[in-house]
Amino acid sequence: IDKNLRLSFPQKNEQELKEIKRKYYQHLTELAAEMIKMLTMSKKEVAKRYHCTNPELVNYYFEQGKSVVLMSSHYNNWEWMVLELDAMFQHHGIGVGAPNSNKNFEKLINRARTRYGTEVVFANKIRQVFEKNHAQHHLCSYMLLSDQSPSNVKKSYITTFLHHPTAVLFGAENFARKYDYPVIYYQVIKIKKGYYQIDCQLITESPNVIEIGTITKQYLQLLEGTILNQPEYWLWSHNRWKRKVE
Repeated sequence: IDKNLRLSFPQKNEQELKEIKRKYYQHLTELAAEMIKMLTMSKKEVAKRYHCTNPELVNYYFEQGKSVVLMSSHYNNWEWMVLELDAMFQHHGIGVGAPNSNKNFEKLINRARTRYGTEVVFANKIRQVFEKNHAQHHLCSYMLLSDQSPSNVKKSYITTFLHHPTAVLFGAENFARKYDYPVIYYQVIKIKKGYYQIDCQLITESPNVIEIGTITKQYLQLLEGTILNQPEYWLWSHNRWKRKVE
């Protein structure tokens, strides 16, 4: 955490960095409590605590007969987004994730995530899911958290992010281009403890008419702005820059 913060905010002094870290630890404890609460929250309570301010942006594409790609990150409470996704928009909600090393925990958390209709698909199966749903014209909102450290740097988009040379997963842009799906960035804003709002912003509705890499670049610019505004809510304990990037 110290290393990530120091390299990401070279302009801040030690006291400022300590204050961000203090707020981050407080956020982590609240996030842990919210993960436990997710196991028993009613559908009505989820909607009360976690709502979108402009769902019409996403629903417009449902009415146009198009699926959408939703890009975001591990910022604020991303787990409740999975829980609420299918109810938040008219599309069928699909959250894309990675398998957990603890299979008992994985079963428990996925049972909680999916009980209100959202489907969870692991990354190794997502190509088949996109293909099947597109072929059968099932309209879906695909939630992809694109701030993980990629396993293969050579197949990644390379840029500067928070003052770091950074490799970025290119999957969201690839799927959007392949199926011509609109791409939307959503920002999770903390209103108060246990209450959040989602703000959606269109990146593009025509991914194949813009230069390759533009979608990923714009997503990172939006994410960087979100983090700089309230840095304590991003997942600083994740080793985001573990892979060397030239």
